Amino acid sequence: MSSAVVRMSWGRRNSALKTIRGSIRMYAASSDRIRDILLDLCRRRRFILGDGLSAASVIEGGHSLGPLGSEMKKNIIKEWWNMVVLSREQVLPIDTALHTAPEPGSPALTLFRIRPDHRDNDSVVSDERQLGILRHDLLHGALSHYAACLELVSGKLPFGIAEVGKCFHTVPVLRDDGAPLTRPGERTAASLCWFSSAKMSSQWRDYWLRHRLLWWRRFAQVPSGFSSGDHQDADGAKTFVINYDFPWGREAVETLRTMDDSALTQVHAGTGAKLHGRDGRRSLVPHVVWLNSDLDRGLLAYLSDALHVTENLSPRGKEHVRTVLRIHPSLAPIKVAVDLGKGPAVDLRLVGQELSSELRKSGISVWPGYLDTVQTPMEQVFTKYDEMGVLFTVLVSDVTLESGLLHLRNRDTTIKETVHVSKLREFLTQYMSAAN
Repeated sequence: MSSAVVRMSWGRRNSALKTIRGSIRMYAASSDRIRDILLDLCRRRRFILGDGLSAASVIEGGHSLGPLGSEMKKNIIKEWWNMVVLSREQVLPIDTALHTAPEPGSPALTLFRIRPDHRDNDSVVSDERQLGILRHDLLHGALSHYAACLELVSGKLPFGIAEVGKCFHTVPVLRDDGAPLTRPGERTAASLCWFSSAKMSSQWRDYWLRHRLLWWRRFAQVPSGFSSGDHQDADGAKTFVINYDFPWGREAVETLRTMDDSALTQVHAGTGAKLHGRDGRRSLVPHVVWLNSDLDRGLLAYLSDALHVTENLSPRGKEHVRTVLRIHPSLAPIKVAVDLGKGPAVDLRLVGQELSSELRKSGISVWPGYLDTVQTPMEQVFTKYDEMGVLFTVLVSDVTLESGLLHLRNRDTTIKETVHVSKLREFLTQYMSAAN
């Protein structure tokens, strides 16, 4: 199948969406209702795990990710890495320790350790030794390793240091008796420290702010949901923020700050490290532009952006509410679901298994619906895959056994097309390329 045909298919998808929107109106729901639908969907489809799911608990990092949420976050990290590291010159990756040594005179940090005897019901105990401090962000690691990375780039400015990793913070909670406590919260951060001369620092800040906002909008169904602004922090410095408008309010998904040369001189005070880089003929200690992305909030932002709740206004007067996650193809955790239509179950499963294996070898994620032995109406199957954000549903049937033809259903348009089994992988690969 030619690339022109695939581009036409992507264009047909957009055209069909406009047609569908002419006969379907958005579900008239309040922001609270949309919030509840989003959180319920994340729980039912296992994007997010844990009891007591709420907007606050998710934002504070109080939950684990399920299979779909974990895979989708990996896709977000991959796209961040492609934009910040792989497509740039002079951006070096690092991977630093989760903890740092405690500063002199700092209070002991309450850590948790697990006793070797797992049979003990009271196996988790506090340990108030001064072992270290769990990192709050990734800034210190980049500043600490600046001198070593400067040597790798032969002392030439500008250059950047990038890292993706877990960061920790405290979350206030109440015990059953009302006493205040704190628990650890965690998030996945993506950080870029860009080192340049003081003269060019503000220009680089504006450059990165513009490109980062475009990056967030690139994968959004409603790009205007992401916006930028600025505010004064506690020290009076201006911080630039990229926000997303959630149903419950505006939340920051990324911050950008500029720091002068003291950011490096303070970290390396007394070490004798060579901090001067070359910018043309000048030798200087650089200023820093720091980009700090919260990818867990970013995941939730893209799930919120992808949520579409509509009701069908059919002439028969029967209302049907449809919930679908129109996740961007690059971020969708599952690209294709392979399921069974009518025909001999054993033979169809063998075809489904072989087809899934071929797609996975090409890097296309597949949901093996053909393994489900419970007979389910196809409309319920489509509803399930729509809520999982699956791009396409492939139906293997007795027609496939006879002629090699498959039914291919598009998530966004619900249009069913016929594709030969030998052309499916090429079609999906080119579709993904055209969508990007």
